[in-house]
Amino acid sequence: MKRRSFLNSCVAGMAALPFASWAAEMSGMDMSRMDMPGMDMPRMSKKARYKIAVIDLMILKRQKLSALPLADEIGADGLEVDMGGLGDRPTFDNKLADPAVRQQYIDKAKELDLEICSLAMTGFYAQSFAKRDGAERTVGDCIETMKQMGIKTAFLPLGIQGDLVKNPELRPAIVERLKKVAEMAEKAGVVIGIETALDAKGEVALLKEIGSKSIQIYFNFSNPLKEGRDLCEELRILGKNRICQIHCTDEDGVWLQNNTRLDMKKVKATLDKMGWKGWLVIERSRDASKPRDVRGNFGANTAFMKTVFQS
Repeated sequence: MKRRSFLNSCVAGMAALPFASWAAEMSGMDMSRMDMPGMDMPRMSKKARYKIAVIDLMILKRQKLSALPLADEIGADGLEVDMGGLGDRPTFDNKLADPAVRQQYIDKAKELDLEICSLAMTGFYAQSFAKRDGAERTVGDCIETMKQMGIKTAFLPLGIQGDLVKNPELRPAIVERLKKVAEMAEKAGVVIGIETALDAKGEVALLKEIGSKSIQIYFNFSNPLKEGRDLCEELRILGKNRICQIHCTDEDGVWLQNNTRLDMKKVKATLDKMGWKGWLVIERSRDASKPRDVRGNFGANTAFMKTVFQS
């Protein structure tokens, strides 16, 4: 797609939004590599209030070095890197445990002026954090990788088997294990962001029970939306100091700019008023008709998020 086609498609796709000024601004940029939505978007400084990232797993580059240049092409400021599969293994299938591979990631990120904003333990989506043998040690492997790479945040989903709404009896075991994880995280100077099925009030109570600033909430916009809760009210209840990072997307179906149940300008106004700042990590919101169009889906969503949060 050439520059003219790119700008025309973006403006047409976002006609209902204040996108013309962004397109005009883009026309003055170096367009030599501009062939998709999001490519060559302005890169935010490391001190910027809001930064936009994508996830190697979701751009179909799980634990592949090529995820970094692809994130750069998409226009993101950073990348969330997955720790690899879990399955029946004692720990993650983590290529980053190899010092040579870690250094390749560090060097490539520096070359591209990208940040690795977080590590993700998505293997726990289908595993029981409450019951799996050695779950704390498995998370400990992630923390060790964080230390080696200078990464301060990790994502830990409690997953289907750790759903505390459907399985409240698991709460004591989960709290006990998260307290142990918190001790490791505190020593390493990192934060583990958990995703739960609880509402915001329930998450506040859970965090108080765990009792450590090293365990926070990794907020996901889609969770309150699919349950019919007020997304912005959930953010306000949690407050800025309990949210480490945000998965800033909804379930798949349409791009963010076309999502009628997610008012991103209202979300930004809420986060502004809260005083929150940090990484907004794009997880889903893919066009249902083209779910594997990585550049199209994530390029469009990245471009949209930048118009809202970085204009």
